[in-house]
Amino acid sequence: MAHQWQGVIREYHERLPFGADDPVVTLGEGGTPLVPAPALSSRTGAKVYVKVEGMNPTGSFKDRGMTSAISQVLHSDAKIVACASTGNTSASAAAYAVAAGLSSAVILPAGKIAAGKLAQAIVHGANLVAVDGNFDDCLRIARELTANYPVALVNSVNPYRLQGQKTAAFEVVDALGDAPDIHVLPVGNAGNISAYWMGYCEYAGRTTAASMGRSATELAPVASKVPQMWGVQAWGAAPLVLGHPVEKPETVATAIRIGNPASWKLAEEARDDSQGWIDRVTDEEILAAQALLAAQVGVFIEPGSAASIAGLLKAAEAGKVPEGATIVCTVTGNGLKDTATALSGRDLDITPIEATTEAAARALDL
Repeated sequence: MAHQWQGVIREYHERLPFGADDPVVTLGEGGTPLVPAPALSSRTGAKVYVKVEGMNPTGSFKDRGMTSAISQVLHSDAKIVACASTGNTSASAAAYAVAAGLSSAVILPAGKIAAGKLAQAIVHGANLVAVDGNFDDCLRIARELTANYPVALVNSVNPYRLQGQKTAAFEVVDALGDAPDIHVLPVGNAGNISAYWMGYCEYAGRTTAASMGRSATELAPVASKVPQMWGVQAWGAAPLVLGHPVEKPETVATAIRIGNPASWKLAEEARDDSQGWIDRVTDEEILAAQALLAAQVGVFIEPGSAASIAGLLKAAEAGKVPEGATIVCTVTGNGLKDTATALSGRDLDITPIEATTEAAARALDL
């Protein structure tokens, strides 16, 4: 009988900080495809795969961390979970709160959320609070709320979020048989690059500053190595590249429009310990990468996700990609999250034809 996927906590229980009898809140997250990308391989001279996190239940990688964070909330007295969000976190928090029987509150920057993501938070019944400010203002407010009221914070500053997110690295190794040489990720709040690094280290028998629960050294190593971690930020929201917070971050990639990442230090450690780098790409490069992946690989992603693809292509053009290297690019969210950006500038005026096969054949130049 085929194995039925059980969600990341049950699949990787021995590597997560939960007891055997602890309650688990899951929507079946994880187990996402690792898709070969020949079009990217031919452009870079490497063997490139795309980890398609948009296949998670709410359409983004956030579900991996949310199953862990919300499951941990059940051990507390909190009845409300709160998050600051540029979209994907709000969708995930609201959905998992429903599954857990909890209420959710979303602190969001007014007018800065893609409609698809906002719709998800609304249909799952989240209490929305729009702030006249950016993500960093929203996170400050969310932190202060949870410090002074019976509310649980489920942003990536919650260490249980990273515990769930590290499982994506386990899946990559399980699929490839070992760690890749290079792993490329978009960087916004910087939790994901930190979590992947933790996961790769633990699968190789190491622990990191963010590790929790059972020591990785107590378990048999699965990977023989760890990859270089390459992080990619948007040009107008690149605090890790610039070395200082960006007061008013701007980019079409709303998912990574963050000027003061919560996991800044952990991301720097991932970069430095892996001998990797963090760079930035323009909005034009992001949108071109989004279009390329859809047209030539068959994977439709939101703009924030495309930063990893754009960063890899930029590195290849600069001669920074080792010939024949095995590379994984994480694409973090489904393209259906933000269709308006994907369709911007395209001619959607489709002239109808008469209802005959002959007319259809003429229209297709057959």
